[in-house]
Amino acid sequence: MRVVIAGGHGKIALILERLLTQRGDSVAGFIRNPDHAADLEAVGARALVVDLERTSVDEVASHLDGADAVVFAAGAGPGSGAARKETVDRDAAILLADAAEAAKVRRYVMVSSINADANAAHTRDEVFTAYLRAKGTADDNVRAREGLATTIVRPGHLTNDPGTGHVTIATRTGRGDIPREDVAAVLLAVLDTPDTAGRTFDVISGETPIADAVLGS
Repeated sequence: MRVVIAGGHGKIALILERLLTQRGDSVAGFIRNPDHAADLEAVGARALVVDLERTSVDEVASHLDGADAVVFAAGAGPGSGAARKETVDRDAAILLADAAEAAKVRRYVMVSSINADANAAHTRDEVFTAYLRAKGTADDNVRAREGLATTIVRPGHLTNDPGTGHVTIATRTGRGDIPREDVAAVLLAVLDTPDTAGRTFDVISGETPIADAVLGS
């Protein structure tokens, strides 16, 4: 399998890249900062230096030729303002979908967020509200495309705890934590399970082995 990951230097992306390359898959990751290339190379992935906020559909599509799947794992990150939630969490995800369609890559896996909603109600934290709306808008856009086979994975609160290999997956799980290692393992299982196309689900820590939870999602 050849997989291209947007946000290739994120913690979840690096774990997923390692899982894929360890079993012999070909992996490339989009990164904005060339200084991060060594981190991708250390886990066996190829670094593609492309700023998704300042690029074109054609440029991104040129890197997707021959890919079997794309994964959107990029994010503006903590400390960024509302504007970058829109340019990264929303616009870059939509750009990747446009590029995937142009390159005829049907499989699209989105890392979203619990409670993502284009019409999320105002909260006390306006940046967080913008984040939920940006994620929700991107989810809606990508999910509606007939040219893509999309799975949208909405993790709960991310932690750096060791993965347990057990999760709860449902349309709505309610709030909960989940280690980044387990999110990456869920993404791997989704890539290996074509029947998850067309599905959107929440995922938090739980009692069900990841492979079983994904099959039952």
